[in-house]
Amino acid sequence: MNKIREATETFCKHSDCDAVAVAKLDFNNHSFESVIVFDDRIKLNDKKIYFDLASLTKPLTNSLVRIANNIEETDLNLVLNHRGRLPAWGLLSNKDWKEQILSYKIQNSETLYSDFSALRFMLEVEKLKKCNYKDLVFKNLDEEIKFWMDLDQDDFCLQNGYYNQMPNIGKVHDPNAFNLKTFNSHAGLFGTIEGVAKTLLKFDKDYKLLDLMSKNIRPSERFCYGFDSVANPENTLAGAGCSDKTFGHLGFTGTSFWIDSSRKIGHVILTNSTKFYWYDKEGLNQFRRYIGEIVWNE
Repeated sequence: MNKIREATETFCKHSDCDAVAVAKLDFNNHSFESVIVFDDRIKLNDKKIYFDLASLTKPLTNSLVRIANNIEETDLNLVLNHRGRLPAWGLLSNKDWKEQILSYKIQNSETLYSDFSALRFMLEVEKLKKCNYKDLVFKNLDEEIKFWMDLDQDDFCLQNGYYNQMPNIGKVHDPNAFNLKTFNSHAGLFGTIEGVAKTLLKFDKDYKLLDLMSKNIRPSERFCYGFDSVANPENTLAGAGCSDKTFGHLGFTGTSFWIDSSRKIGHVILTNSTKFYWYDKEGLNQFRRYIGEIVWNE
């Protein structure tokens, strides 16, 4: 953890991030260690920092719901794994977005990473299970993961970009998630580093997540149960040194988690790297790789 702390302090100091949190996960013992570094101008007063998890929302909602509820329908698994031929993205109207998402025909196709696919999975599961999707989701999540519209005034959040030329603090960064103003599964969760770590560890304990992934990850398929996989273990944002049974996800705001299901270890990174802008990810990606190398090669 000393190397992780040093790397985290260096990255935070030389980036635009206000705060950076890293957790090292041990699935053999279902335990974790974490470190959080933040600008000395921040006064937490015993509060915890809630990070915008961005697209980590997708696996923390859809993937966990699919596994916990044994959803086997072919069409649902196509959209879960971004192979349903839905568009990748587009601005949605908060009046008829559900009708638009449901209008696309699901067809087996090449992989296309798609926010619309994540939303389609949610809508189809709601119909299938005849229930509120948000209720299904939060059965799997630690109490320190929240939907952005459920954040309390006392929950400390960081800036991620701007809305109407004003700093965006405490509101989701993703434009569709912001405009829809309702729970959805492609973006919108906020969480602490402890909340994300505890969620992943508990879900493995309850549902044997790592065993399931180890048996089902295929080199020829990028996504497995909605989790991203590693095409080349020596050249990956997960960090060199992981096995080809590693899975996880990236979030646009500078978040990520990766788990090596063979070695039963992993790491989580939370940042607000989109504080001012989104287009310079070089330093963030170097940091992601370096943290992974530390964890995989210790």
